[in-house]
Formats: sequence, C-alpha cells, structure tokens
Amino acid sequence: MPQSFSITDIGLRREMNQDYIYASDAPLGSLSCLYLVADGMGGHRAGDLASKLTVETVVNQVVSTVGIEPEELLREAFEMANSGIIQTAARHREYYGMGTTLVGCTICGDQLLIANVGDSRLYNYKDGFRQITVDHSLVEEMVRAGTLDRKYARIHPERNVITRAIGAEEGVQVDFFRLPLSECGLILMCTDGLTSMIDDDEIESVLAQQGSLEEKAKALVARANEAGGKDNISVILIDTSRDKDGTGRTH
Repeated sequence: MPQSFSITDIGLRREMNQDYIYASDAPLGSLSCLYLVADGMGGHRAGDLASKLTVETVVNQVVSTVGIEPEELLREAFEMANSGIIQTAARHREYYGMGTTLVGCTICGDQLLIANVGDSRLYNYKDGFRQITVDHSLVEEMVRAGTLDRKYARIHPERNVITRAIGAEEGVQVDFFRLPLSECGLILMCTDGLTSMIDDDEIESVLAQQGSLEEKAKALVARANEAGGKDNISVILIDTSRDKDGTGRTH
C-alpha cells in the first residue's frame, strides 16, 4: 500500500480556500487507491463549491461503480463531475462561471494512472524531478508554440488563464498518462498556488531533503507562503515505494 500525506492552506492573500483535495491510500471501490487535487474558480463561494462537488462526485462514482477498467472509470467520473458543475451553475445564477481544475491518480498493477483537466499538476521525483501532466493553459500553449520561453511562463501576466476545466463546457476532454511504478519514486500533486510561488528547482530541493512526507509537504507550503502566498496552496505527496510486498515486487 502506498503512503501519502496531504495538506491544503489558504495562503496569505485569499479570503477563502477554493482548493479541495482527497487522498486514500487504501482501496476505494475497484481502485487500489485514489488521490485528487482540485483548484476551484468562480465568484464568491462558487470556486470552493465547484472543487468540493467535483471531488465528491468522483469519489462517489468510484465507490459505486464496479466491473469497469480504471481509466474508463476515471473518465466517466470526471465527465459526471463536469455535467454536475454545469447543471449546478445553470440552476443558480450566483454560480455562473464556476469550474475547477482536477488532477487524479491511482495505482493499476505496476503502473501509476494519471487523469488531468486544467493546470493543477502531478510530478515525480526519482533520479530527477519532472512534471508528468501537461497544463491546459494559455501560457503552456504559448510555450509549445515557441512564442514564450518556459522560464518566463511562471511569471507571465496571463499564467492563470486555463483553456480546459471541469464545468467549462459539455463534453470535457480528460488527458491520461501512465508511468511505470518503477519510475515513480515520490509523487507530488499540487495546485498552482505552489508552482506559481516557487520554481521547480526549489521544489526539488525540498523533496531531496531528509524527512517525512509530512515534513516535506509542510515545508513546500511554508516556502510558497514565504514567497508571497498569493493563492491557496495544496499538496499531496505519495511514496509509491511503499506499494510493494515483502519480496519487493509491486502488487
């Protein structure tokens, strides 16, 4: 069984926390584990409701569904959450424009399965630190088009403009990634409240330190707040090396 630690923090500038996270190291429904990070957007209370409803919908769908492959299960759960947010916004004028990012992962045999919509991220740290998910954002499109240097993307004035979100439109497109467990090491899932405040090198330096998952996660939040804490900060750290039996084989 993997081991994780999760933390969410309001930051220093926001009046409410619009992030919502979920972590289960134990089996959930037909999945061996489940981790979710959502960063809500919208007017007063709309963002925090969007992220909460989205995560709860995915969890409930996973718990209540059997006999379906994990990737299809997560796709359907993300799509159901998307429809739920659109319907809620349609029924309540004050929630117009609500939406959320959503990144999730689970372990399937000897692989980590990752699902993503938006610009919350999943990284792995083993023999180096790398981002696995691809942001659905305007600056990412500019970087990939060659019109913006990646080192400036973190401070670009339009860095918060996302191009895909749960609740933005009917028929959400979910990106999936698979990573062999042997390559995973330590997994970091986070909202942009972390990555907009401190760069990848500083995140890697924290993960490289000695200490528990809790100590490292809290250190990341502290660093983001020390850098200004302009947004809510959410972090899940997952030690995938714990997902082994006594012989060292992955389940």
